Amino acid sequence: MNIELYNFELLNLELKPVESNFVDYVKINCKSGKGGAGSVHLYRDKFTAQGGPDGGDGGKGGSVILKGNKQLWTLIHLKYRKHVVAQDGKNGQGGMCTGRTGEDVILEVPLGTVAKDFETGKILFEITEEGEERILVSGGKGGMGNAHFKTPTKQTPRYAQPGEEGQESWKVLELKILADVGLVGFPNAGKSTLLSVVSAAKPKIGNYPFTTLVPNLGIVAYRDFQSFVMADIPGIIEGAHEGKGLGLRFLRHIERNSILLFMVAADSENIKHEYEVLVNELEQYNPELLDKKRILAITKLDLIDAKAVKKLTKKLPDIPHVFISAVTDKGITELKDLLWKNLNE
Repeated sequence: MNIELYNFELLNLELKPVESNFVDYVKINCKSGKGGAGSVHLYRDKFTAQGGPDGGDGGKGGSVILKGNKQLWTLIHLKYRKHVVAQDGKNGQGGMCTGRTGEDVILEVPLGTVAKDFETGKILFEITEEGEERILVSGGKGGMGNAHFKTPTKQTPRYAQPGEEGQESWKVLELKILADVGLVGFPNAGKSTLLSVVSAAKPKIGNYPFTTLVPNLGIVAYRDFQSFVMADIPGIIEGAHEGKGLGLRFLRHIERNSILLFMVAADSENIKHEYEVLVNELEQYNPELLDKKRILAITKLDLIDAKAVKKLTKKLPDIPHVFISAVTDKGITELKDLLWKNLNE
């Protein structure tokens, strides 16, 4: 599935495609290998003219397997690989020789990859650990050779099982980013700026909506050489759970975060209302998201004075909060401390 991304030109509202290396959805056709046929063979040598059956079994067909790789963060390497075919198993031979097993195809994927059946939409499994291997499409079993069918009344059976056919189906791989802290907020709330300040990540930053068109990950350094992972999720707008704005495409990334850091700009007309809208969008998409710990960061503190801060504090929602300015670094240490404390409770 080729999803185009767009930049919003403020002057003429012209939409232009943007190239991106971040791919979080691929659809691939997977075909496992056919099992090899069992052998029909009777033992013969210069001393044995009429030996019994010694046909070997066919080899198992190769499978298509997903393997977790923590070094990967995108599915771009599978974007243009539309067909994946595993090797067929080899036929059995005389002398009880089993056919060679077909070679598996192992597809390495980022941690947080969800495998689904394209036809039914059913979730098959999720890859969450380094080196974890799960079979996406299993290879066909090899057929049994005629040696298995010998009985007291049928000493020389001249038949064997054919190999089991391989499976072929379309599968969908979706990536849900694994991070300790997920940044949730409307476009232009300062999420990218914060990530660029607290980590080495360099997301695109601009003073207009939808600057961030793909999720960005950053490792936040903390005290005593400790760290945690923060994810900048592209901005949500009201109605995102219905597909508006960037819509459902990025909401799923929030499912993998341990803590949700809600971000609302200090110059917002109603901080509490914006927070409630964001919470409602998450609830409409997946009610279980509200079970996660929530922290509120009021950004762009440099735009208001101390008197306004005191006034705003009385109108904030009843969750842990902190005022920050990514431009002046004010409140950034307090924010890290609050996040670390909640991550380790």
